[in-house]
Amino acid sequence: MRLLGNLVWIIFGGIIIAIEYFVGSIILMITIVGIPFGIQTLKMASLAIWPFGRDTRVQARSSGCLYIIMNIIWLLTGGLWIAATHAIFGFILCITIIGIPFGLQHFKLTAIALSPFGRDIVNI
Repeated sequence: MRLLGNLVWIIFGGIIIAIEYFVGSIILMITIVGIPFGIQTLKMASLAIWPFGRDTRVQARSSGCLYIIMNIIWLLTGGLWIAATHAIFGFILCITIIGIPFGLQHFKLTAIALSPFGRDIVNI
């Protein structure tokens, strides 16, 4: 079921989202300051290309103030817009019964878009 869900996800827009995240991470990694943010968008790209059967977990070691500062900078520089976009797509897709699994995947991407620092992507 995961394979089928992931293939349908890729066909109906998942590949576009992953490419956008990948291009964004390349652009962010051009500067030294943007490398940590580029790594987080690569993490989001890997989840966006194959979301079914994977989830995000908060790391046990992510209680430092550096994670909090980086997440605040992330939110102020674009993370809020990314999360809002995923939330809107999630609500739109959840209107139909067929779109509910894909809407839930957008909500999963919303969670990581709000605070990507201090999260790991794990297989379920």
